[in-house]
Order: sequence, then C-alpha cells, then structure tokens
Amino acid sequence: MKSIREQAADAEQHAELGPGSDERFSGYGVMGLPFSSGHVLAMRRFPVTSVGPGYTSVWLRRPSGAWSIYADAPPEQSCARYFGSALESAVQCPVTVAWTADSSITVGIGRELDLTWHLELASTPITRAMTLVMSALPAHLLENTAFLKSMSTAAGPMLGAGRLGLAGDVPNGQGFRAKPRRMWFISRSSATIGGEDLGSPHPLTRQTRLGDFWIPQRGIFVIGASSFDTYDAGRHLPASARGTS
Repeated sequence: MKSIREQAADAEQHAELGPGSDERFSGYGVMGLPFSSGHVLAMRRFPVTSVGPGYTSVWLRRPSGAWSIYADAPPEQSCARYFGSALESAVQCPVTVAWTADSSITVGIGRELDLTWHLELASTPITRAMTLVMSALPAHLLENTAFLKSMSTAAGPMLGAGRLGLAGDVPNGQGFRAKPRRMWFISRSSATIGGEDLGSPHPLTRQTRLGDFWIPQRGIFVIGASSFDTYDAGRHLPASARGTS
C-alpha cells in the first residue's frame, strides 16, 4: 500500500478537475486543527484549480477570533475568493509544504507570519472505514448538497470532530461542496508563530466556523476536491479582506 506521502504526491502529479462549469479545486490539506492556546491552523494545497494557477494556503485563527489567510496566489485566485469578507487580512506570500517522512509534514511561512508547523498523520480503523466509503462514492453524489449535508451530520460524531460542514454557503455568499476521498487523523502536531508555542492540539471551548464551513475539533487531513458556485458580482462579495491585504 502506498504511504500517505506517496498518495499526496499522486494527488500533486495527477490532479484533475472533475466535470462541471462551477469553480473547482483538487488536492489535499488539513481541514483544521485547534490548539490549546486557542489558535486554529488549516492548510490547503491545490495543485490545480479552475480559477487560476495551483496554490498553497494557510488559514490562521487567533485566540481573539480574528481570521487571516496566507496564500502564494492572489486573493482573487485563492481561498480569500470565498472567505475574504470574514477575514482580518488576506496576505499573498510564499508558503512551503515539505514532506519530512512518509507521514510527516512541515508547513512554513517566512517573515509575513514566521510560522513553523509540524504534523504527523495516522491511519485508524475509523479513517480507513471512511476512506473506503468516500473513495467508492459516485461523483454525482458528491455534487449533491443534500447528500453532503447528511454525510456531514453522520461523520462529525463518528470522527469525534464535532460538527462538520461539507456543503453550505461561505462568507462571500457562494455555495460550496467539499468532496473528501481519503482521510487520516493528525496524531501529533506542534507549531510556533513568531517564536510563540501554540501548545498541543486541543478542541476549542466553542467550535468555530467560517460561514457553513465548521472547523473540526480534531485534526483531519484529506485528499479530495471542492467546488464553489461561479462568482457573480451581483450576488457574491469580492475577495478583499476586511483589513489590509
């Protein structure tokens, strides 16, 4: 069986966008990981998208509740396209993702944040079962909002992750559909920002979300795809964050 690193490499090298006219992304990432300090980190690596070049991003929620997204593509072509109205800042800067072992990753951002984030991934009976189910689902079901919402309701408690949001609306108004195919838990993680240790992975006192996308209360790494309604200036907010980008 291929290691997690090899499966992620396949997702990099053979990434394809599914059929459709909506805005589509394919790759892998950390859905979200809360820390005992009250910080939350998430990561997205999309080698291919329908709205621009592939990119990598890190989401950061500070204990105050303020969100920022750091991406190596412009806000209009990355995550802020959908979440910008809920952000304190959207920063374009280099973001690195390095596989240091078959199940270990280090994510880094330089002077713009001074982030070093180490993660170790693990397979468990529940993640293996979820992967078997999700990888076998026909593509049309993963475009069905009602089905994804039902799957969210069932999967959250099974994974011990609180509420999950695989479909709904993002802060900028577009509908979204998250389509994970393979899944692992984050077994260990540490992170520093500007030399400050964020502590250990730990659920937040109150689970947080961005629009209808709930941040899991435990770290989950997925390979898969996501799609969003096509941007309509008459109905959707622009990518710009509330603060300075």
